[in-house]
Amino acid sequence: MSLQLWSNCRAATLRSDASGSYGLIEDAALVVQGESLAWVGPRAELPSALLGRCTVHHDAGGALVTPGLIDCHTHLVYGGDRAQEFEMRLNGASYEEISRAGGGIASTVQSTRSASAAELQRSSAKRLEQLMNEGVTTIEIKSGYGLALEHERKMLMVARQLPQCHSVEVRTTFLGMHAIPPEFDGRPDEYVDAVLQMLSTLHNEGLVDAVDGFCERIGFNTQQMERVFAAAKALGLPVKLHAEQLSDSGGAQLASRYGALSCDHLEWLCEDGARAMAEAGTVAVLLPGAYYFLRETRLPPMDLLRRHGVPMAISTDSNPGSSPCTSLLLIMNMACTLFRLTPEEALAGVTRNAARALGLNDRGVLAAGRRADFVLWDAKRPAQLCYALGSNPRLKTVFKGQLV
Repeated sequence: MSLQLWSNCRAATLRSDASGSYGLIEDAALVVQGESLAWVGPRAELPSALLGRCTVHHDAGGALVTPGLIDCHTHLVYGGDRAQEFEMRLNGASYEEISRAGGGIASTVQSTRSASAAELQRSSAKRLEQLMNEGVTTIEIKSGYGLALEHERKMLMVARQLPQCHSVEVRTTFLGMHAIPPEFDGRPDEYVDAVLQMLSTLHNEGLVDAVDGFCERIGFNTQQMERVFAAAKALGLPVKLHAEQLSDSGGAQLASRYGALSCDHLEWLCEDGARAMAEAGTVAVLLPGAYYFLRETRLPPMDLLRRHGVPMAISTDSNPGSSPCTSLLLIMNMACTLFRLTPEEALAGVTRNAARALGLNDRGVLAAGRRADFVLWDAKRPAQLCYALGSNPRLKTVFKGQLV
């Protein structure tokens, strides 16, 4: 098989075992074989035998190269929007008043149920293209706005079909435990029974990569979530959890007992929860877009996570109600300015640690044997990706070894 050589670049490999910040290699070379990286290192150290096999040479023009970006927590497929609620809230309406007027998640559920698959496909593709334009090569998309089998299936099928016309990988997560639909109002345990039936069916149809839930006082309690986690485990599916966003519910400890890939939000995470996550190898996914949009005041405990060695990923949380954002670069800036992550932590949060939050060990760093997903940027230093508000310095994206 012929090889491709990419040279005249600086490579931020994000390898955790590399020396120096960002695992940065000055005057780097990358050799691509098929869909994988065959060699990454200083150009002066490229073996002559390998160089001789390179039939295609790309001059990167001095660009910065990073792994392809990974958006590991999104609700990208949905109908309608909630701009009217945004305006109502800024005009003084309370969450309860908005809910009584038919707003909140119920509003998006109604819009998503009434939308056709083709309509959802078109609106989701627009949002996906905006993310891809900033170097996203892998994205997680959750269901959770259907809350009934036919509509959850519709959402997951739309998500699965997006890569047919876009050079991106989509991982689908079943989020039936997002909220209680109106037809089950006041009967949460009966709805959990329905979720278990949905999970079995959708898994058998090959539509589910992972299982998520909203464990919170306005969502589902730990006993209800454990029923779903036990069913996911029996099916061989990994779990993750919206945890400790509004209160310390013990969700992080529950998720960790099931070896969760990630716990997400975590503003109210306690020491015991952080310790449990560290022991289980569970990633903390921080969502500064929701923190900003909802004007929250309680920060996730970054120092606690650092002290226990819990890896931190960041994501857009792209959704219509609390983070209508399709810019992962903006989220990186928010992670630095609002959450005080370092630029290196932020970049690791959308590459190496984001891959881990999805259970993917074949991407997120630039190293031999990893998938050849990478981005060329018009930047001299990696920190510039977090620095300039509204800027998009992406030059080119390579996905599975091919220019997008």
